Amino acid sequence: MKNYIELETVGNVLKEEFIEPNSLTIEQVANAISVPLWKLLAVVEGGEQMTADLDLLLTKYFGMSEGFFVRWQESYNARIAKRQLRKKLAEIIPLNKLDKIAVL
Repeated sequence: MKNYIELETVGNVLKEEFIEPNSLTIEQVANAISVPLWKLLAVVEGGEQMTADLDLLLTKYFGMSEGFFVRWQESYNARIAKRQLRKKLAEIIPLNKLDKIAVL
């Protein structure tokens, strides 16, 4: 079993890089973007994934490019999946290499 570094969730990034440095609370941000507190808390605490609608509201509020948080979520999901599928991925022979194997 490989040891991996812990990945930052989108909720951690949101809290530690945007909410806290601006001396805000999660409740203040939820109110500012007109979403229920539970919805934002669920993402920050890691119980839910970032959604496109929440991303649009947050990126507008923090003055960022649309999709920042969704891209972070997708990257996180892909890395977790790669870790979980490591053995299966190693067993797959890419299609472009099958032709070379068949010729031998």
